[in-house]
Amino acid sequence: VTEERAGFVRRAGEEGEWLVVVDVPLLLETLRDEAALRAEVDVVLLVSCSAAEQRRRCLARPGMSDPKLQTILARQLPDADKRARADFVVDTGRTSSCASHALRLGKGKGSPARQRLARPLQRRRG
Repeated sequence: VTEERAGFVRRAGEEGEWLVVVDVPLLLETLRDEAALRAEVDVVLLVSCSAAEQRRRCLARPGMSDPKLQTILARQLPDADKRARADFVVDTGRTSSCASHALRLGKGKGSPARQRLARPLQRRRG
């Protein structure tokens, strides 16, 4: 999976794309060191909701049970830790649109996340 993702990002860069989005389950759990994380991605956008909403959504899925959900959650960092490490957070538990949350680029005009978004896609070693 890591090699496939690296190839996808590499091809996008070769094709002149300035932005590539990858969906990586357990990204922050796998890359706990900030330097390792930033070697893989320039910006982290976390899609999140409250624990109660997450539980409600998960248990509504076919085949999901409370024990299964507890096993999944045990592998994840607490939401507060993920939010602290993310550059941007889209809170899907709110009533306003996700787009408005994504457009609020958080930490001000000169933030490191904005600077990383502004630079061209760089080839990753992979």
